[in-house]
Amino acid sequence: MEDVTDPAFRLLCKRFGADRVYTEFVNADAVVRDIASTMRKLRINDAERPVAIQIYGREPESMAEAARIVELAHPDIIDINFGCPVKKVAGKGAGAGLLRDVPKMLDITRAVVNAVHTPVTAKTRLGWDESSLYLPDGTPFIVDLAERLQDCGITEIAIHGRTRAQMYRGEADWTLIGAVKSNPRMHIPVIGNGDVTTPERAKQCFDRYGVDALMIGRATFGCPWIFEDIRLFLDGQPAANRTMAWCMDVLREHVLRSIEWVGDERKGIVHSRRHFAASPVLKGLPDFRQTRIALLRAETKDEVFAIMDSIVREYDR
Repeated sequence: MEDVTDPAFRLLCKRFGADRVYTEFVNADAVVRDIASTMRKLRINDAERPVAIQIYGREPESMAEAARIVELAHPDIIDINFGCPVKKVAGKGAGAGLLRDVPKMLDITRAVVNAVHTPVTAKTRLGWDESSLYLPDGTPFIVDLAERLQDCGITEIAIHGRTRAQMYRGEADWTLIGAVKSNPRMHIPVIGNGDVTTPERAKQCFDRYGVDALMIGRATFGCPWIFEDIRLFLDGQPAANRTMAWCMDVLREHVLRSIEWVGDERKGIVHSRRHFAASPVLKGLPDFRQTRIALLRAETKDEVFAIMDSIVREYDR
């Protein structure tokens, strides 16, 4: 997730129980050209491990070369993004755009796998649009695609339960993710992704669809403790009793870590805005909209922290 999973946020997610974290995805061409802002995203540290570096691109040669360069950062996994739906990526034939060119997707996968010694994984979607969900013989497109990617040498596949055309609208279709997992010819782990926002939903996805792991994206915004919530629920443990003050302290720490990572107070705050303004803990506030607007307009950490303090006072009153 671009501008989301920087080291500051990844370390918080690890602290709260994420088994694996992923870097922001990086453009293969930018890696090959040694663009400074892109290369900076390859920085990882041992506290994050296991960590995956995710790459995207549209040509086998540049993707293979980028993978070789990325491997020098010593990630535990190199992940290929075949799922990003945004126009600037998919519209140029990368990310989910490759769902319309499966032969090239497979060429890219083979090229990356053959270029590195690090395990290679892939993330994709159910198909380009609703009309492409099934092959003429009735086989789900994603079941066939997952098998073919497996044959190219990937060690895991993550599947977002939406088409590219859906973007992030509507509900994720987990039945097709389950169909991939239940395919007797699949022998690599299948990771499910999409709409896992509560511990209850996480358990349902494990129980009903048999996936090996869950990938959680947007539900982590302003809520890195969701991993701990899910772990407690799956283990049959009582839910954590978190106060508003505790939640604000975590978000405060994230702001400070972001400022340190970016090296500039205002830019660090802008970088972390989507987290503290999107946190689900704010939605129960009586004046949620105005509070959120104030947080989005704040440009110094003192302003942000003053609003957070007022939230605690209001909530505990």
